[in-house]
Amino acid sequence: MHVVLLVLKYSVNNIVAPPPSIDIAIGNCLDRFARVIGLSNDPSPGYNIEQEAKKGKKFLDVPYTVKGMDVSFSGILTYMEQEAKTKLKDGQVTRADLCFSLQETIFAMLVEITERAMAHCGNTQVLIVGGVGCNRRLQEMMADMVQARGGTLCAMDHRYCIDNGAMIAQAGILALQFGVTTDLKDTQCTQRFRTDQVTTVWRKS
Repeated sequence: MHVVLLVLKYSVNNIVAPPPSIDIAIGNCLDRFARVIGLSNDPSPGYNIEQEAKKGKKFLDVPYTVKGMDVSFSGILTYMEQEAKTKLKDGQVTRADLCFSLQETIFAMLVEITERAMAHCGNTQVLIVGGVGCNRRLQEMMADMVQARGGTLCAMDHRYCIDNGAMIAQAGILALQFGVTTDLKDTQCTQRFRTDQVTTVWRKS
């Protein structure tokens, strides 16, 4: 489960987007933390964290790791795992408090780098996609920032945000229509392929 924040502007034939995390993806961070505190995978760990966070009353001082346009979640995850082990058992915090604190912090990081990207590009449109993009709290926080800048936000629901073959197929159709093909023997998976590395062949230069 991931999230992609697109500042809707094209630079020649590439999409302009805030870079991904320099370590683990935000969805991976949420999924792993959900397992630490014993949340179910049904319907998804991220959704269950979102629901727990609504009941949180105590905000913990969570590490906030933004460097320019880069974000890092691995240290935050380690910190939250330790907080859960030491404070959850003796009742200093609740699962809801932990989910609330984690969610607010990492979403604030995403809002910050998105606002910086908007200022850099001089644009006012933001599109949220990806599994974490379903989160209503993220959409709410992003909308507040975008509206304050006089912009518009487009946020998808779960039908268009979760990982599915239709997204991959659509990308393949566009590539094929514009003559971009790869022999099967030359194909490979690139886990850290960045959105802004995609050549938008369907757009004229």
